Amino acid sequence: MVNKPTTTTTSFPNIHDVIIIGAGPCGLAVAARLREETPSAMFTDDEHQRYHWINKHSGRMALVQAHRGKLKGVKAEKWRGFDARRGSSSTSSSSSSSSSSSSSSSSSSSSYSSASSPPSLASSVSSELEVGVEGGGNETGGISTLVLDSSGEKWMERWNRAFRTLEIEQLRSPMFFHVDPRDRDGMLAYTQEASREEDLWEISGCGVWADGYRAVGEVEIDERDRKDYFSPSTGLFADYCGSIVSRYGLDSPGMIRKCEVNDICYDYHPEWSPSDKIFTVTTADGTRFYSRVVVMAIGPGRTKIMPFQLSGDEVHGACHSTEIGTFPSPNVKAKIKQRQETNVVVVGGGLSSAQVVDMALRKGVTKVWFLLRSDFKVKHFDLALNWMGKFKNFEKATFWSADTDEERLEMIKAARNGGSITPRYQKILKKHVACHRLSIHPRTVICGREYCASSRTWRLTTDPPIPDLPRIDYIYFATGMQADVNELPLLRSMNRDYPIETKQGLPCITDDLMWQSQVPLFLTGRLGSLRLGPGAANLEGARLGAERIAWAMEEVLGRKGSEDTGSERSKQCFCGLGNRYAELADVDG
Repeated sequence: MVNKPTTTTTSFPNIHDVIIIGAGPCGLAVAARLREETPSAMFTDDEHQRYHWINKHSGRMALVQAHRGKLKGVKAEKWRGFDARRGSSSTSSSSSSSSSSSSSSSSSSSSYSSASSPPSLASSVSSELEVGVEGGGNETGGISTLVLDSSGEKWMERWNRAFRTLEIEQLRSPMFFHVDPRDRDGMLAYTQEASREEDLWEISGCGVWADGYRAVGEVEIDERDRKDYFSPSTGLFADYCGSIVSRYGLDSPGMIRKCEVNDICYDYHPEWSPSDKIFTVTTADGTRFYSRVVVMAIGPGRTKIMPFQLSGDEVHGACHSTEIGTFPSPNVKAKIKQRQETNVVVVGGGLSSAQVVDMALRKGVTKVWFLLRSDFKVKHFDLALNWMGKFKNFEKATFWSADTDEERLEMIKAARNGGSITPRYQKILKKHVACHRLSIHPRTVICGREYCASSRTWRLTTDPPIPDLPRIDYIYFATGMQADVNELPLLRSMNRDYPIETKQGLPCITDDLMWQSQVPLFLTGRLGSLRLGPGAANLEGARLGAERIAWAMEEVLGRKGSEDTGSERSKQCFCGLGNRYAELADVDG
């Protein structure tokens, strides 16, 4: 049970344990993980044994000696948990509060989440759901949760809408990138159970090597993992996420509220408790919600990256790819219907820009001019392959053992290396080029523009110049989003009251993904990149971020296990030792 302070005023609104801002993949990953009682499939048997060894020898033995210019001893030091960091004088026994290492793990990673105790195994996902009195909060296993999202009242609303708008058939991610906390191979199992193997797209470019390995691009993968190197259709992934929502009871009425969050404040509230701070989350319409913990799961960010700001009538002749409502634009659609020549410019360099190019041509646009600020890059994934294949543990270990956040930032840039498209879309674009309907211009930027409101066309000047560039009917900016905590309006109060260091907009948060050690505002997704690594903005990053947050939240919400034998037995079972159902042997009859 959660030990909540007694409300001093009966009129004070309901206080939730957790408010999640964002109902996309990162938010769903957190909500699902908080309701999963046995996330043991995140770890392999070897990793469970190593975790237990670290737990047993915590603070007493050096684990590894690494030579990177100088010798460094990486020790299994005691992790000072949330209560200790707050200056609490009470201490827990070593049997119930031994630490794990500071990094979470997927099934193929040998690092572990930061927390002072394993996740509680007491709650059951089959518990009866109770809808909160105020704001539609949902409770199960002692945690009341409210989700706020500006897109709608359903999970993945913005995500699914974007895929429908751009008519995207296939995810870029491999099968083991998903938000299910129970099983790394959960999407593969779901596909097989539903007999939907036709919804899988094999990631091309895999050639069999003589030694039993395959090469995806330039990195070896174990032939036993070949099943992982398929990507799901958008429909399959949406249905799989729907099954996760149903499994954990995350579809209860009122759990998700459609609203825009304007401000987050963390302070004492005289009507609540004079000794404990709480969060006040204020929405655009002035509604206030209160909680003990807030999780920001806003994905890639909310600030659109634009090469120039649209002014006046220009907004009628261009838009960011995230703002596409109808496609193509009304003026272009009218010209196509009248069989007039149409010319469209797409600015970008990532997969979204290639998808916009392809859809424009399929919808009847005469010609598309594709402008890329950098080189035309082709990759299977938006991450370097060495972060995803059999050697990714080496890259992750290097990242987590970096001395400074500046070093980690450079590793993130090198791993992502700007926008890129997949080999599949490269073939599609080449076909359009061969038909003289597409012109690709790498290392080209718009340096001058003039918009005519009467004709609704642009006259553009580029650097370097594009010969015979006609008047342009519409411009699409598929230039991505920026995650900058200094620019997010909803973090104004947090930046003022609890300032933290940032690196090019990325916050230097704690290893637990908390804003500060005493401020339980958790950040996941791209905003957690300096702790999670280059894959933070991906589906895998959503799952790993949720794992770290869940471990730390055990402590923040005061749900650490007791000192009794049952708690110790649950802990041993979580570490892969023994059987958590062994207690049934003590039950008569």
